[in-house]
Amino acid sequence: MTQPDPEIFMNQFTSWEIAAKANKWQGRNATRWKSDEYDKVYRAAESEMDPVKRAALFIKMNDLVIQNVVVIPVVQRPRVTALSNTLKVEESGWDSDFWSLQDWYREA
Repeated sequence: MTQPDPEIFMNQFTSWEIAAKANKWQGRNATRWKSDEYDKVYRAAESEMDPVKRAALFIKMNDLVIQNVVVIPVVQRPRVTALSNTLKVEESGWDSDFWSLQDWYREA
């Protein structure tokens, strides 16, 4: 996901994004999974203005994707990282080790 809001990312699991001959295989839903419940929750999230309720809708969508085994969440980070006890770094399991280099500091 490249943007802070999950709407565009979660769009890839909607039924109208199914890759098919009719759309020249350009739909984002390459898995071709279809769920009326997911579509309904997605449509609700599109117009929800309350950020807490909207976040809950996206969590529900994520749960549907995982529970229906549309994707299998696997993470592999085959590298070693080490830090000094005095070097304070915010680590990320999803990004480069240097993603927040500008915020690193050393405690005295």
